[in-house]
Amino acid sequence: MNNQNTRLGIMLMIATSFVFAMQDGISRHLAGEYNVYMVVMIRYWFFAAFVMTVASRKAGGLARAAATTQPVIQIFRGLLLAAEVVVMVQAFVILGLIESHAVFTCYPLLVAALSGPILGEKVGWRRWTAIGAGFVGVLIILEPGYRVFSPAALIPLISAFMFALYGLLTRYVARKDPAAVSFFWTGVAGSVLMTAIGVWFWEPMTAKDWGWMGVLCMTAATGHFLLIKALEVAEASAIQPFAYLQLVFAAGIAMVVFGEKLEANVAVGAAVVVAAGLFTLWRARVKAAETTDTPLSDKETAA
Repeated sequence: MNNQNTRLGIMLMIATSFVFAMQDGISRHLAGEYNVYMVVMIRYWFFAAFVMTVASRKAGGLARAAATTQPVIQIFRGLLLAAEVVVMVQAFVILGLIESHAVFTCYPLLVAALSGPILGEKVGWRRWTAIGAGFVGVLIILEPGYRVFSPAALIPLISAFMFALYGLLTRYVARKDPAAVSFFWTGVAGSVLMTAIGVWFWEPMTAKDWGWMGVLCMTAATGHFLLIKALEVAEASAIQPFAYLQLVFAAGIAMVVFGEKLEANVAVGAAVVVAAGLFTLWRARVKAAETTDTPLSDKETAA
């Protein structure tokens, strides 16, 4: 892959991170005014419509997008992600964007830690060290001795665990199903679950907030579109580190729009978590290079 494509992929990933940060900010506002189940349900309606529209325009249409030999796991993935979104949005309301995102950034470390028992992948001592360092960062954010014992402080950590499990299951089903099939089941299964729950929590919404809901739905579709395009033009290992910018963008929105403050312990802890996460990404890239006959330097040039 040439440098121009990699640069384009990086730009698209930065744009993706910004759009998703905007989505989180709008979700925080709406979930602070209305029931979180209803907000996520409406968001999923649009997401499912987007997924089915994309699938219908490809060869084979909806039938091909739904064709899977792993329906139970695919459905469970979709349900798990929908539940994770509910948990994370609730964290935004209770803890705010900054602290929630600071803790949530540990999810790549959880992916690395769980990849062994779930996928049978080998995790070396270097990555285990990075995982341990990352969780030290999480403890710095949560302030041991006080906040670590607060149930609310564990909400984004639970969300990170759920998202990590979702990511690992996505990698598992990718052994047999193409990405389009997984994308289809993610939207449809999640929409069914949220509709079954959310309709019982329906609340009247002001015209202004319906406008914000429309923007929220558009950011969800735009963010996924940008992410898909980024992965089409660049290797995931080359652009994944830039996903951490979502924390930066979300923190900016939190301070400017919601008046949140960036506490010193959160900044330090987040820096430790991000550094550990970047190291695990680098080690994964090194291991991938070692499994081929291509020297790492050549892979870095190609990226």
